[in-house]
This record gives sequence, structure tokens and C-alpha cells, in this order.
Amino acid sequence: MIDFLIYIGINGGVYVNLNWYNKSIHAVSQELQVDVPNGLPADEVDKRLKKFGENELKEKAKQSLISKIINQFKDFLVLILIGASIVSGIVGEISDAIVIVAIVIVNAVLGVLQEGKAEQALAALKKMSSPNAKALRNGSIQIIPAKNLVPGDIVLIEAGDSIPADLRLVESVNLKVEEASLTGESVPVDKNAEAVFDTDVPIGDRKNMAYMSTVTTYGRGKGIVVGTGINTQIGKIAEALQSYKDETTPLQQKLNELGRWLGIGCLIICVLVFGIGFLRGGDLLELFLVAVSLAVAAIPEGLPAVVTIVLALGMKKMVQRNAIVRKLLAVETLGCVTVICSDKTGTLTQNEMTVVKAYSAGNTYTVTGQGYNPKGEFYLKNNIVAPDADQNIKLLLALGVLANDAILELKDPKDNQWGIIGDPTEGALVTVGAKGGMQKDEMNSSYHRVAELPFDSDRKMMTTFHKDFIENKIVSFTKGAPDIIISKCSRYFENGSIVEMTKEKLDQIASVNSQFAGDALRVLAFAYRGFDALPGKITTEEIEKDLIFVGLMGMIDPARVEALGAIKTCRKAGIKPVMITGDYKDTAVAIAKELGLMVEGDMVLTGADLDKISDQDLYNDIENISVYARVSPEHKVRIVETLRRKGHIAAMTGDGVNDAMALKRADIGVSMGITGTDVAKGTADIILMDDNFATIVAAVEEGRVIYSNIRKFVFFLLSCNVGEILIIFLSILFNLPVPLVPIQLLWVNLVTDSFPALALGTEKGEPDIMNLKPRDAKEPILDKVMIAGISVQSISLFAAVMTAYIWALNKYAGSIFDPSEEGLMIARTVAFATLILAELIRAYSSRSERYSIIKIGVFTNRSMVTATAVSLLLLFAVIYIPILEPIFKTYALQLSDWGAIIVLCMVPLLAGEINKFILSRRAAKAQ
Repeated sequence: MIDFLIYIGINGGVYVNLNWYNKSIHAVSQELQVDVPNGLPADEVDKRLKKFGENELKEKAKQSLISKIINQFKDFLVLILIGASIVSGIVGEISDAIVIVAIVIVNAVLGVLQEGKAEQALAALKKMSSPNAKALRNGSIQIIPAKNLVPGDIVLIEAGDSIPADLRLVESVNLKVEEASLTGESVPVDKNAEAVFDTDVPIGDRKNMAYMSTVTTYGRGKGIVVGTGINTQIGKIAEALQSYKDETTPLQQKLNELGRWLGIGCLIICVLVFGIGFLRGGDLLELFLVAVSLAVAAIPEGLPAVVTIVLALGMKKMVQRNAIVRKLLAVETLGCVTVICSDKTGTLTQNEMTVVKAYSAGNTYTVTGQGYNPKGEFYLKNNIVAPDADQNIKLLLALGVLANDAILELKDPKDNQWGIIGDPTEGALVTVGAKGGMQKDEMNSSYHRVAELPFDSDRKMMTTFHKDFIENKIVSFTKGAPDIIISKCSRYFENGSIVEMTKEKLDQIASVNSQFAGDALRVLAFAYRGFDALPGKITTEEIEKDLIFVGLMGMIDPARVEALGAIKTCRKAGIKPVMITGDYKDTAVAIAKELGLMVEGDMVLTGADLDKISDQDLYNDIENISVYARVSPEHKVRIVETLRRKGHIAAMTGDGVNDAMALKRADIGVSMGITGTDVAKGTADIILMDDNFATIVAAVEEGRVIYSNIRKFVFFLLSCNVGEILIIFLSILFNLPVPLVPIQLLWVNLVTDSFPALALGTEKGEPDIMNLKPRDAKEPILDKVMIAGISVQSISLFAAVMTAYIWALNKYAGSIFDPSEEGLMIARTVAFATLILAELIRAYSSRSERYSIIKIGVFTNRSMVTATAVSLLLLFAVIYIPILEPIFKTYALQLSDWGAIIVLCMVPLLAGEINKFILSRRAAKAQ
């Protein structure tokens, strides 16, 4: 990739640079007009800050409040409701129109408020992570906000510092930078300011560059700022993300589809009623009122509000599970995820190098423990070994601790959270030493370092000199690449004796080294040499020879313990976990096999393989590929897009800048909250606050529960609506007075039904929900099972209500076709009460699509008990409070009326339970 960085110069000219790493330090300083020893003067900084802007990434323009509100009214169901309110107003039913408009407004307010809360949480995260930088200005070092850096600034960096902008290094002393967030490579990269490249080289190989969002792990350095804000490597990725448009989630698509069908159905029924009424010579105003009744009956007015509230409750639960949901409908989409594409470093692994194997004096030791926590055991042939009692491992650990510049620290005493300052590899050595009882501070105090030969990438070794360690003399400790160290050893240490090196011993050491490397371990060798006094000439040629070999240590960035269980849960749930990493193939495969992510028959592809393979071949093989190694950001996007073409709902988890493009293209992008870059967080749909892969599985479970609950209350609401349509339509067809008036239907749909529907949205979920296969994202909400259930329930509702209505007409009105006004009001009140009571009782059956009311427990959902109690009180209120009777056209019923109502309202409950029993028997036979 060629990097075009364009700067407006001091005198208004334009500087165009192709790849800063191709230029010498002098050429870069000349081009950016900066005196490296002194930095930029204050007035020049001000000029450049005005011209180049702040060193921040441009965020996508936020939606205005008006825009957010308007978006809430674009839903097709909401548009139908608005249409119904307009019709109600036209025909004079002002109270109906007001109620419908009120519920639409409440729904819009809820949606805006919940999405606003997610934005505020994200803003708080960003504020917490705002970095500072050490800049050389006017000849003095100043600590300034990183956003105030400008091209040409001289920045000083040391171990532990985050790189605040793109730098062309001008000085590097044992400098190592971890670029995992940019390249996916977990091992820090050695930097060399003096290097100049003649050709284009990949980001990970640019030794003379340091990039924004990466971290200094070792040594120190100095660099000229050559890229700020959008002109940095991560800036380019952020800019590219803007070209991808947000897509609707499966739930949005299904609700829109449902709304369209409801609208079409409503229109057809209204036309039929109008036609029948017109042919019978009906009054046009009365026909309009009937049409409004049908529209109100056909549309579940409470559905948009209930969906919004239930998704908002899901967001709240996700926060309790350490996840921030940035988009309301993203919660549901998680429920139909079929594949999770996960980065390795820091997501499936701990991002903490850990020594797991050691070799000394012919013995191989296994070391236990997690990450940088200094607790662990040493095993030799399944027996615990105390390092104090084993002089071979004791000396090996001592070398690892003393020839070391990393510091182990307790970051959070409350949670016993440990971390390191310095290089992760050296951090692993300090940690394993602490496991053996060797504290770095104590060791340094007892065995003073008096000189050193720093590590460099050419000789691949580091040597330190210590006093007072062996017989009050000077000893040099050397660690480095095994092949280099072994070639410089003439003797070896074994059980307190120094033995001449033999070919057999060399072969044994080489074999162990190969075995460690074959297990994807990073291996270091350790040796020492004694001196009577500190040598006068400390050079690698004079010192690093005739060494005494002590042993080997093998380390790895270990898998997260919780990730193992999470991947098992994924497989049980029919979700395919896939690793996509920039790390080496052997390391990726080792971790994948350890976690159970890669099983027999699975394939692994490297970035080089992906460059060669055609889109069609990738499409054909992608179901069998579990690991992708050494991949670029472009590869990740290609993988995710191929999975989606294959019909998968893909979730992408990651924390680095290199993950951002794939996060955007995936159906669900999941970023890490602690180690995640601002680019990743800003792109993701969901942010995991604990950086825990297991949390994504919990999120998937929550998504499944939420969708299951949405199905439950959609079923509950629609079966009532269809029942109402049958009641209104068939009564008109048989020339009966309409059993329910519009205001009563609105009361049922908006108030009485909404409380139980909300309670259905709080169901905990069935215990085997993560044992089910992911649902087909294309499967409509109204599938065959739900249609059958709605048919049974709506017919039974119609039968119960019409039976009660006709019974009341015969009892109080004298005639079912030409009733008295008072008798008709009583009969309508009986029908109204029967419908509501039947709804409240059958709500308990709607709590599960597969299990009976007895199995799930009648009163196990306290919210349902409360909801039905409130709805029952509201029913009594509109029937027995005199001021409400004329509004709702009700009549105070007698106790004898309730006897008939209670008997008939049990019919839908029994019908629903019988239907579930039949369906479960069929499902059992099918298996």
C-alpha cells in the first residue's frame, strides 16, 4: 500500500510524501522544516495546529435530535398507526385519534432516549482514554494533550507509552513497539531509526516508523510526527469506514415486512366491508366508523412500543453483563448469529506472554499459572518441584529475572489484577521468577547490575553483568535466540557442576528446542560466564563467547480460560467459532486446538493462501475453515463478506484498528472496551467492557432470549388482533351489531394487552435455549408454528367472545339482530370483559411456545402477575367508575354476568395448551 500524506506547508505550499520510511532522518526533518535537537517553536506550533487541525480522528457526523425523532416514525407499523389516527379524526372519533398519536409519540421518545444513553456511555469511555504526549518544543520537554501534536513535532517515547501519532523515528535505543492493534502481531517489533528502505514494505516491517495507537514495550526513542488525525494509518481506516452504509437488522426487516402485510390485510378487509356494506345500502358515515374499527382491530398498536421497551430492557441486561449496546436493534441480531469471527490476540488469548515450559540439565519442567499473576507451580514428571530445592531451575529462573528490564506490578489489588511495564517477553520471565520465589526488586538489590550489552535484532542476544552473585565475583548473564546462544556455549551447568559440551548434549538441547517450537512456543535460551573482575572491554566479541549453557524457557500468549467454555457453548448452540489473526500459523493453530476451536478435518489458511485462492474457491471451502493466520485487514473483510454471501449471520469480535473494517461489514461488530481502540469502539455495534470472549456468548444468549420473547408477545398481540378482526368482520357479515366499538378495541390493544406483552418481554428464557440451532435470519416472525398458534387462539377468542356477546344480547336486549340501546351496551360490555379476561389468562400460556403452563410454573414470572393484576384493575375501572362509562361505552355488570365470562374466558387458554401439546408430540416424532 502506498501512503499519500499531504501537508500544507509553512508558506502555503503543498508537500506530498510517498512513504516516509523511504527517506533519511535528515530528509524528513528538512521536508517538515524542524530542528530535531530543539523541536518546533511555539508560534510555529500554533500556525500548524490551525492549518492541520487537531490530532484526532474525524467522527461520522452525529444525527441531530430532530433526525433521530424522524427516524422513529419511518417504521411501517408506525406509519399505519398514524394513518389510522388520521382516519379516526376525519370521522369524528377524536379520542381514538389522540390515543393513537400519544402511543406513537411515547414509542419515539423511548427509542431516542435509549440510543442516547448508549452514545453517552461511549463518550465516557473515550474521555477516559484521552492520552498525553511528551513533545520537544522550544528546546524543552513538555507534556501536552496528544490531540495538540502537529506535523514536525518531536515526540519522546519510552516503555509503556502509547504512540500518539505516526512517527518517523530519529532515535531508537533498544526500542520495541507492540503493533498488535494495527497488524495483529502479538510479539513486539524491534525498531531501528537509522534504517532506510528503498522499496515499499508492509507496515509490520517498517523498522523506522512508529504508528498511532501502538504501544512502546521496551527501550526508548524519539520521532518526528509525520501523520496526525485522519492522515495516520488508523485515520485512513477510519475514513474508509465512512463508505460503508449501515444495514437494517433482521428484526427491522421482519417488523417492516409484518407491518406491510398487516397494512395490506387491513386494506383488503376494509374494502370488503365497504363493499358488503355499500351493497346492503349502509350509511357511509357508519361504514367509515366500521372501517376505523377494523383498522384498529387489525393493527397491534402497542407492538412498536413493546418492541422498543423490551429491546431497551435487553440493553440494560447487557450492561449488567459488561456490554454496551450502541444500537438498540443489535441486541436481537445477536440471537441469530451463526458464526463468530474472532481476533486471537487479547480476545481468545490473554495478551499476556506466559512461560509454560522450561528445560535445564536434561529435565523438562511444566509451569502452571495464568498470565502475569505470580502464582503457579513447577512440575517435573507430574511431581511438584520447589525451585529452591532444584539448583538447575533455580539458576535458570535467576538468569531470567536478572537479565531483564521489565517490571511486574499489582495493578488492581481488589481484583488481584497483575500487569507489567516493559516487554511482554521479559514480563513473562519476571513472572515465572516470582512463581519460583524470586522477586525482581530483591534480586536486583542482592546482585547489582554493573554493566550490560543491550539486546539488538542483529545478534539476537542481551547480556547483563552482576556483582556479588558467585563468590563475590562478576558474572554475565546472557539470554537470546536458542540457536545463537547454543552456538556460543562450550560448557553446560548440571546439578551444581560445569560440564564440557558434547555433541549428544547439543543434539538433546536442539531436540527440546524443536519440540517447544513445534508447540508454538516462543523459546529463549539462557547462559552465563564468570569473570574475576568487570572486563575493561565490554563488547559482544569479547564477552558473548565460551558461555555456560543453563537452559531454555518456552512461552506463549495463553488462551483465556473462559474462552474454552464459551467455544463449547457456541458449538452446542450451532454457532461456528472462527479465528482470524495476524499472528503466525503455528501459534494460531496451537491456540485454536487448545480451545477446541479447530477440530479434526478443519482447514487453516494464511494471508498468502487467501491472495492465491479465488472468490469461488473460498466460497466453496469456507464452511471447513476454522483458522486464518497472517491476514491483513482486507483479508478480514473478504472473509466476513464471503460468510455473509454464504447465508451466515456473522459477528466479528476484535479490539484493534485492523479489525475495524470487518467490524463494520459484519452483521454484528463487537469491540473490546479495555484494549479496544477508539476506531474499533466507534465502529462496533456492541462493546465488551471486560474484553472477555465469554461475554459475546452471553450476549448471543441474551439476543436469543430477547427474540424468543419478541415472538411470544407478537404471537400474543396478533392472535388478539386476528380474533378482533374475526369478531368485527363476521358480525358485520352476519348483519349483527358490532360487538366492540373502536375506543374499546384501542383500550384492549394499547393498554390491557400491552402490560402482559411487556411482561412476556421479561421472561428469563427457556433453559435449553443455547442447545438450539440458530434460527434462519430469513425466517419470518410469522412462521408455520406461530400461524397455527394464532389461528387456534384467534378462533377460540372469537368463539368465546361471540358466545358471551350473543348470550348477553338474548338476556338483556331481547333480540340479537335488533337489540335495544341499553341491552346492546350491556352485551358489548360483556364481550369487552370476556375478551380482556381471556387475554389476561392466556398470557400465562403464551410464556412458552414449547412448554406447558404447568412445566414453566404459573406464577414464576412476577412481572406477569403484576401486569395481569394492573390490567384487571383497569378493566374494572372502565366498567365500574361512572365517569369512564360514557367514554368507553360500558355498563356496570352484575355478579351473575361474571360467572359466564369466567367460564368462557378459559376456552382460549385450554385451546392454546392443547395446541402446544400436539405440536410438541409432532416435534418429538420428527426427531
